[in-house]
Amino acid sequence: MNLHDRSVVLGVTGGVAAYKSAELVRTLRQKGARVRVVMTRAAQQFITPLTLQTLSGQAVSTDLWDLTQESQIGHIDLADSAEVLLVAPATANVIAKLANGIADDLLSTIALATRARLVVAPAMNVHMYESPVVQENLERLRRRGARIVAPDSGSLACGYEGLGRLPDPDVLVEEVRAALAPQDMAGETVLVTAGPTREYLDPVRFLSNRSSGKMGFSVARAAARRGARVVLVTGPTMLAEPRGLEVVRVETAAEMARAVDAEARTASVVVAAAAVADYRPKRRADEKAAKVKGGTALQLETTRDIVATIDRSRPGRIIVGFAAETGNPVEKARGKLERKRLDLIVANDVTATGAGFDVETNVVTLIDSSGVMSLPLLDKDDVADAILDRVAALRAARTRPARAPGRKRAKGRSNVRRPR
Repeated sequence: MNLHDRSVVLGVTGGVAAYKSAELVRTLRQKGARVRVVMTRAAQQFITPLTLQTLSGQAVSTDLWDLTQESQIGHIDLADSAEVLLVAPATANVIAKLANGIADDLLSTIALATRARLVVAPAMNVHMYESPVVQENLERLRRRGARIVAPDSGSLACGYEGLGRLPDPDVLVEEVRAALAPQDMAGETVLVTAGPTREYLDPVRFLSNRSSGKMGFSVARAAARRGARVVLVTGPTMLAEPRGLEVVRVETAAEMARAVDAEARTASVVVAAAAVADYRPKRRADEKAAKVKGGTALQLETTRDIVATIDRSRPGRIIVGFAAETGNPVEKARGKLERKRLDLIVANDVTATGAGFDVETNVVTLIDSSGVMSLPLLDKDDVADAILDRVAALRAARTRPARAPGRKRAKGRSNVRRPR
């Protein structure tokens, strides 16, 4: 979900985590969002409006009774302009106001007046967060459709350890994107594979490839944003584990195959983005092999083609494969689409600028039985959404009822009977 030109109103309340709002505003702006900040009076004790005004490029709103800000009924303007109202950090006091319909300051008044999606990120002392009344208020907001971002656990400013830390800006931005995303995969279980595999020669050495796992992780996050239950089977990567996903970590092709077999039973969509090794050593040494003067020969055997051998017995399952190629990737991908009995394949030339390994962008072509769609250079998160858009279209085409047989209408004539 691209945030370009999307409108986010950020409510900053009076907790020590308010200092993190500066980085949050900067990150939202970097993703293309238009950010307007509303600060409570208590929030201004921790960070100045000037800081957030400079970072957002917009005037910061602070007072329901400011004659300048309210000359155009500013609280309604802010409420109407928002596509997402993100409250971060959200104190126990403000959570109670939101849950109980209290409107005694600018932020709580906007929250009542807006039709935007509400995202609430609690940040407070661990015992305060665990208080039954705070949990009841959060549950009340959740039942009304608000997205509640669970706090992180760790050292708190008050000296305690436990839940209560405001998550990093990247996590909060992901929640904003999820609030804006279509929920067209709700009820689906999506299985995604990502990253490389390692095929060991001995306890120290292994064969692998340059896959970073970024494309597969982007697809997994995009599916979760769209409401799916997501299982991510990943080889070794340096990427942080995405929140809210079921992650299965593996190393070898054989381990990935076993994990896919187990998880595919419940999956309605499989996206095989992993770069699984094609070969493994025929024999793995139990101890580190000594260096041999003059070199040595390796005997290799093929690994299982996981995506080609996924169980096809589940009706309606959509299977997506990837073809990272060099030289004429589209034609090579067409062959794989047919040979591996895929519904959709994503082809890319890894030598193309911006489409190689370990970068944030990709240039891909989507190929299925209906044709070819070439995409321009995009962020991998946007590529992931394009892939899932195509999956949704394939699913819709399968479930669309066939037109009942009957007499064709004459051209230019209406079948609506007009009264005489």
